[in-house]
Amino acid sequence: MIDLHYWPTPNGWKISIMLEECALPYRLVPVNIGKGEQFTPEFLSISPNNRMPAIVDHVPAGGGAPVAVFESGAILIYLAEKTGRYLPADLRGRFEVMQWLMWQMGGLGPMAGQNGHFLMYAPEKIPYAIERYGNEVNRLYGVLDAQLARTGAFVAGAAYSIADMAIFPWVRTHKAQQVALEDFPNIQRWYDALFQRPAVKRGLDLGKDLRAPALTEEARKALFGQTAQSVRDGAHKLV
Repeated sequence: MIDLHYWPTPNGWKISIMLEECALPYRLVPVNIGKGEQFTPEFLSISPNNRMPAIVDHVPAGGGAPVAVFESGAILIYLAEKTGRYLPADLRGRFEVMQWLMWQMGGLGPMAGQNGHFLMYAPEKIPYAIERYGNEVNRLYGVLDAQLARTGAFVAGAAYSIADMAIFPWVRTHKAQQVALEDFPNIQRWYDALFQRPAVKRGLDLGKDLRAPALTEEARKALFGQTAQSVRDGAHKLV
């Protein structure tokens, strides 16, 4: 059994989709990031970066003590290796997938996150920030569209992989990002195809009733007001 520490966000969806695709048994452990539950000492012991998702695998390969993994990209690799699925074993195929997974982790996710923040959550509109991150997200969509034009199927080639699972949830937010998918026909084709996968639908549906309809002041402070002291306070409670 795997414990999935989760909240319904793009990074959370990556893992719920992967677990559903692999048909792995798991238990949902909600982490209400709007109430700061990611900063509890219990969660800190699993995820030192105070970010969900995280997993605890109680039946790891080879047996032994449970294995805790944080960071969504690392979790995807862990689950792919555990199941032998969605990550090629051959050198070229493996690193084609890994490159696009890292592209999402280091590029699309952080840039789209900042773009969304300044479009929707910043207390004042800052034109430079909106333009800067909006342009970069647009550029990254262009990169992805060109790659999908080359592969004709999935992001890393002919086979569906963890690269697709990592990227899809962030493209899912395209409307909030103010990106028109019709401007990127190869992404549109890929996105529509993935959206029809039953496991993707189940992954997106996981915990959808947990999301608050609006961002409260408590949630704003929990999401955007934390500092190094928040980490120290959590670590102190573990001692």
